[in-house]
Amino acid sequence: MASLDLHSNPDFFHFQSLFQFISNLYFSVFCCFRFQVLFLALKTLKESGYEHVYSNVEKPLLLAQSAAFLEILHGIIGLVRSPISATLPQISSRLYLVWGVLYSFPEVVQTHPLISSLVISWCITEIVRYSFFGTKEAFGSTPYWLLWLRYSTFLVLYPTGIASEIAMIYNALPFMKESGLYSVRMPNKWNFSFDYYYCALVVLAVYVPGIPHLYGYMLGQRKKTLMKPKKE
Repeated sequence: MASLDLHSNPDFFHFQSLFQFISNLYFSVFCCFRFQVLFLALKTLKESGYEHVYSNVEKPLLLAQSAAFLEILHGIIGLVRSPISATLPQISSRLYLVWGVLYSFPEVVQTHPLISSLVISWCITEIVRYSFFGTKEAFGSTPYWLLWLRYSTFLVLYPTGIASEIAMIYNALPFMKESGLYSVRMPNKWNFSFDYYYCALVVLAVYVPGIPHLYGYMLGQRKKTLMKPKKE
């Protein structure tokens, strides 16, 4: 029985072309989202100060970060090449930050000085990342400067971003405890209790093993990738 050559199959070629088009569209749209948030953040920071940054970027930030949940699916089907073990904790922590902290406790975090570093760090990281994957998907390779940015900017942006995330959660803790928001108290018909304040403490504790895992993974990728010949 003759083996089937998928690459000579017209249907496979059409599917491959469609997949590449969707990939390019996905990376372009996400880049535009991040550029919009970054532009608004920098413009507001310059003209009005950090106190107004979050209020001006809230809607596009919530949209962009919520849509980033699709990256978990995209990692599974191969649209992006980041492993799920690195993507899942990063996307989950950011979703928790934007909805579980920033959106839920605006009185404490939306005017905090580090909200600016949080938004800027996230945006630059993702703009470089999506530009890298989009260029590679469209042309089969990337210029060395973009490759270098992809595997070097995290050296600064990951610490600033993660430190800002931790600061946001920490500053929201008293408000979580006082308000009781999202907490379930006993007694109730389900005989179940849940304390959102202690949940936030658990999230903070997860950062302890999570930071070296993510940072170590990126350091390993940087060493492996940048040590290759530039033609690759």
